[in-house]
Amino acid sequence: MDASSRHRPLSEDGAEALLAVLAADVTLHSCRPLDRADGRDAVRSALIAPLLDSFAGLEERLDILIGGSFSGSDWTASTGHLAGIFAKPLFGIPATGAPAFLRFGRFDRWEDGVVVEMILLFDLPDLMMQAGVWPLARPLGRSILPPGPATRDGVAAAPGTPSEAAYSLKLVEDMIAGLMRYDGQDLASMAMVDFWTRDFWWFGPAPIGSFRGHADYERGHQRPFLTAFPDRIGGNHRCRIGERSYVASTGWPSIRATHSGGGWLGLPPTDKPITMRVMDFWRRDGDRLAENWVFIDIPDLLAQLGLDVFARMAALQPVARR
Repeated sequence: MDASSRHRPLSEDGAEALLAVLAADVTLHSCRPLDRADGRDAVRSALIAPLLDSFAGLEERLDILIGGSFSGSDWTASTGHLAGIFAKPLFGIPATGAPAFLRFGRFDRWEDGVVVEMILLFDLPDLMMQAGVWPLARPLGRSILPPGPATRDGVAAAPGTPSEAAYSLKLVEDMIAGLMRYDGQDLASMAMVDFWTRDFWWFGPAPIGSFRGHADYERGHQRPFLTAFPDRIGGNHRCRIGERSYVASTGWPSIRATHSGGGWLGLPPTDKPITMRVMDFWRRDGDRLAENWVFIDIPDLLAQLGLDVFARMAALQPVARR
């Protein structure tokens, strides 16, 4: 599908155009504390209005945009940053009065030329870090502004060939199948070296951070994650599409697991069952994956573990000012 002509930006200039392309009964699934909004007017009040009020000169800086079909529906998937002057608080996160970048992942499901469902994740913990109010442990990875694709071709006017898209999709699906072969002891049992370039980039959500190459990624994310959630089960995908050398996938939720191991984000095990809202965007380089942009609704996940990160942030702010 022609993703470039369909996409409408989440921006000051594009807000009305985006609202105009939403179905009157559109459903928005989003991150905590937004969670869900039903209908165009609810999306305006719950999402668009707060963004425009908080960010002066809000603009969308788009890094990846692809389109495709999944389970009989047409989808577009995009990721990048919203940028502007963080002038007023957003969802309780205190404003800085300085430039800020809010990372987003977005999937739109289309019917008869309008969006009937939008799935949208923001990296709100990263915005907390930019404001200096993240209330938990420091990330094991570097907290950086994840860049767009190294090839600078994440947004293209032409969708490429079906065979190219199919090759990209198969590589990702084979890699995910490998992840499910973890024997609980040796990370090599998943054979990830067969699917990723030697110096791949993994751009994770802010409380986890970004990593380069197998050793750094295993140290900072893969081993702590598998230790914390050893019984994880994936699936329930709402969308997985490929275009050119790119693949995008999301589920609502994508993962079910039990938090039975310690050390993840500095938290001890709780033995609580959890679900994860996840988005992934991958870039293929030849027959290997070279870059991966990852979103997890961390505030929602922490709430399932009994920790309200927004309440903790608010409680610590007066202490920090004293």
